[in-house]
Formats: sequence, structure tokens, C-alpha cells
Amino acid sequence: MSTEHASWGMAASATLHCLTGCAIGEVLGMVIGTALGWGTIATVVLAVALAFLFGYALTMRGVLRAGVGFRRAVKVALAADTVSIAVMEIVDNAIIVGIPGAMDAGLASWLFWAALAFALAVAFVVTLPVNKWMIGRGTGHAVVHEYHH
Repeated sequence: MSTEHASWGMAASATLHCLTGCAIGEVLGMVIGTALGWGTIATVVLAVALAFLFGYALTMRGVLRAGVGFRRAVKVALAADTVSIAVMEIVDNAIIVGIPGAMDAGLASWLFWAALAFALAVAFVVTLPVNKWMIGRGTGHAVVHEYHH
């Protein structure tokens, strides 16, 4: 598949899928780390780990539902989502850490939630062309398409 055949709609769908898993993990990690009073580094590490976990789990859910074995589903999820999740996590965490006071604002603060929402939105926009490029080359989320029914 060439990049001309990778539509923006297909890339947006893949990026939204990635954003869903990343957002679940990212929000959960930020909430846990912030609630426990952890520092920025520990909170970000937890958020990134959970983003990868939930991102891969969402992909595996669909692949497993298609009747694929667990080991193969893990390989498909790794191939489909690793670059997309990595780009999204680098962007969103760089933004939230870079917004003055956001990481220390606390869960009851509008600054914390606004910064997190803004960071995830920017991460979507940055990751979208990356996913389009990968899908156009038959990599990334394109490897999942054969398992969709």
C-alpha cells in the first residue's frame, strides 16, 4: 500500500484508537501518581507504562476476538501500536511537564485537567501524520486490518 492509498480518515481512526488507550493509561497514571504525591518522574513513568498497557490491550482485544492466539495477538499489537503510542506519549508528556505548575496543581485543579486534555489533543494532531505514513507503508495500524471483520 502506498501513502496515496492511506486515507486521512483511516489514519484518524487509527490515531483515535491509539489516543483512547493512551488517554486511559495516561489519565489513570497521572491520577494515581498525583493522588499519592509522587514526583513528576515517577508519575510520568507510571502514566507512560499504563498508556502502553492499555493501548496494547485495546488492540489485542479486537485481535483476540477475531480468533487469533494470544502470542500472535501480542505480536500484532506490538507491531501495530508501538510507534504510535511512543510518539503520542513523548508529545503529551513533554507538554504537560512543560506547562508551569500543571504537574503540581493537584487533581482538583482546572490547570491539571486542562493541561492534560491539551497535551492529549496536541499528541493526537502530531501522531496523525505519523500513522498515515505508517499505514501507507503497510506498517503500524495497517497490520491490524486483516483481523477486522
